[in-house]
Amino acid sequence: MGIFSAIKDAIFGKKKAAPAPAAPSAPAAAQPAPTVAPAPVEVMEPVDVEAIMEQLAKDYGQPSNWRTSIVDLMKLLGLDSSYAARKELAEELGFSSAYDGSADDNIWLHKQVMKKLAENGGKVPNELKD
Repeated sequence: MGIFSAIKDAIFGKKKAAPAPAAPSAPAAAQPAPTVAPAPVEVMEPVDVEAIMEQLAKDYGQPSNWRTSIVDLMKLLGLDSSYAARKELAEELGFSSAYDGSADDNIWLHKQVMKKLAENGGKVPNELKD
């Protein structure tokens, strides 16, 4: 699992896997053919990233600048925010030059995370993506 997946799971919650179908107890020839019902269509409401992060910041009990700081965002989610972790995240998200952890690099990284969250069903304010 990549670091972005860990960020997404921490905000959106992990989806539960569908239970495996039970093994038939009688030979297949003795059982009636199963009827195939269409799979239910799950309508997903967008996840309000801002509301979730604001609640996490409130619960954190210390000042947090998650809106602009990738380090603070990762800390609120309980993730490793070290240089190595951010460098790995930058590589995952397609950073085109050598990530050095500079302010510009971290600003780019934060914006990319917000854009990716929006692409994956997150409701993210425009000022956090631009």
